[in-house]
Amino acid sequence: MTGAIEARLTELGIELPIPRKPKVAKILPALIVDRLLFVSGMVPHWDGELRYVGKVGREFSLEEGQAAARLSTLSVLAEAREALDGDLDRIARVVNVKGYVNALPDFTQIPDVVNGASEVMMDVFGDAGRHTRTAMGVAVMPFDVAIEVEAIFQLH
Repeated sequence: MTGAIEARLTELGIELPIPRKPKVAKILPALIVDRLLFVSGMVPHWDGELRYVGKVGREFSLEEGQAAARLSTLSVLAEAREALDGDLDRIARVVNVKGYVNALPDFTQIPDVVNGASEVMMDVFGDAGRHTRTAMGVAVMPFDVAIEVEAIFQLH
């Protein structure tokens, strides 16, 4: 389906990954409740291959952590598109984004890493992409990936 958001993705040169089924977790990748779309935490992957395996501050720099956050956010958008039958224009606004960063205990730039996710939302959705957010540093992540990003969207 070609709508305004798909056109915006094309304009930005953004391709979304193919949604992948959860490997281990017994979860729904996305769930619509009333006018809210909840997308489960997504890790950085492309074509079924995990990327950015390791810790920010050790294996990855701040900039690489931001790239991992962007890639995870593209997976969030891919799952949202799947849940909305291909129509991202059904999203009225991004309500909340949570980013969990696999980082060394002394790495304090967690919010800066998660900015990679926030910037994608604002680039794609414009003012409707401005959102509330949680950015947390964690000791370990599933599959040892650098970040996991989840989101809540309000629907038209």
